[in-house]
Amino acid sequence: MMSTSSLANAVTELAKTFTGQLLQPTDAGYEETRKVHNGLVDKRPALIARCRGVADIVEAVHLARTLNLAVAVRGGGHNVAGRATVDGGLMLDLSLMKGIHVDPKMRIARAQGGVTWGEFNRETQLHGLATTGGVVSTTGIAGLTLGGGIGWLMGKYGLALDNLTSVQLITADGRPLRVSEDENADLFWAVRGGGGNFGIAASLEYRLHTVGPTITGGLLCYPLHAARDVLRRFREVATSAPDDLRLAASLVGAPDGSGTKVAAILACHCGALTDGAAAVRPLKAFGHPIMDTIGPMRYCELNAMLDEAYPKGALNYWKSHFLPDLTDAAIDTMVDAFERCPSPMSEILLERFHGAAARVGIGDTAFPLRSVGYNFLAASQWMSPADNEPCIAWARETYTAMQPFVGLGRYVNYLDHDESEDPVAAAYGPNYRRLQELKAKYDPSNFFHMNQNIKPMV
Repeated sequence: MMSTSSLANAVTELAKTFTGQLLQPTDAGYEETRKVHNGLVDKRPALIARCRGVADIVEAVHLARTLNLAVAVRGGGHNVAGRATVDGGLMLDLSLMKGIHVDPKMRIARAQGGVTWGEFNRETQLHGLATTGGVVSTTGIAGLTLGGGIGWLMGKYGLALDNLTSVQLITADGRPLRVSEDENADLFWAVRGGGGNFGIAASLEYRLHTVGPTITGGLLCYPLHAARDVLRRFREVATSAPDDLRLAASLVGAPDGSGTKVAAILACHCGALTDGAAAVRPLKAFGHPIMDTIGPMRYCELNAMLDEAYPKGALNYWKSHFLPDLTDAAIDTMVDAFERCPSPMSEILLERFHGAAARVGIGDTAFPLRSVGYNFLAASQWMSPADNEPCIAWARETYTAMQPFVGLGRYVNYLDHDESEDPVAAAYGPNYRRLQELKAKYDPSNFFHMNQNIKPMV
């Protein structure tokens, strides 16, 4: 076990060159900095290294190796399983690394690992450009991208990882490497879906596309008694949707905060406004919505539309799987489960996979979930620890009830901390063995293991 004096001496030595902040449990700012987005996660690192640049990251990695500290890497801190922090180890915090450079002529943006999607979009939208990013603007770009990258533009432009052109990666032995199609190509394949298993993403470079600034988007809300018909209409429109139109559906508490349970359809059309109006017409003409905000809106507004529904500090427990089809029986099961939901902050979410995201080969990147279908998520969320038991139980029961309808594959970014099987192997499917081989090549001691861990091939 590492002694307190050993850590103190090492921190004193590191502080001579470290340009960021080094926080121990008794330091001002430690308590706030150690918190991640999910309030259910309550871990206390022995040291938080708040890096400002690549040299800080490298020195923090060497410190962790010297002291044999487990390392967790924090970008945006949104991962529901709490992989961004660690008890008694080193939290390597990138949240101070906010640099963003946009080259509008080349349609490329490079951003540091602490950038959030709201910050990224704000810069790229100055030029009418964007890439596929998270649907909650406070989510970090690094974690979301390396684990897949579901977002509003995925039907037209693929997942966030499909738009990566290079990553500056700090490996387990403290080497800064550029990984791309023509440099360390095997590692570039692995990081596009392999999460934080292969190194720390100091910066990421993305391909940009002409989007907005005004697009067609928003949501429709209906009373819960219409939920079955709403989800069937969602299925009908989603099945024939063009690549430009990305849809999701949700059983959720009303956006007005009343706690009233509603059925909602969320839409984003990233093409011309006239095409967008035509594409969403079958949705807007359906039934008797109690709220309809679908229309022209700024892309940045769309990306922040759901932020208030996912407040920092709320307690979260998620269960997710992939549905190849949305059958009537699956719809009935979801509606029945949501009627029993104990928290007005919880939801059942269906995220449509189609278009460009589903046309990439399973083995072309480490991320193998390339089928047309629906990502199902039971997102239990609440505020009081007194409600932990019923809210966690609801998510588990809902997930169990949905098992007859699930297919192969799971979205690794949604995996929680207490899966009973080996969900990581299942999530990577036919790509898992190659990932294990690359893990053995680049991180044979499994230094980066505070993640959805891929164990090295032995």
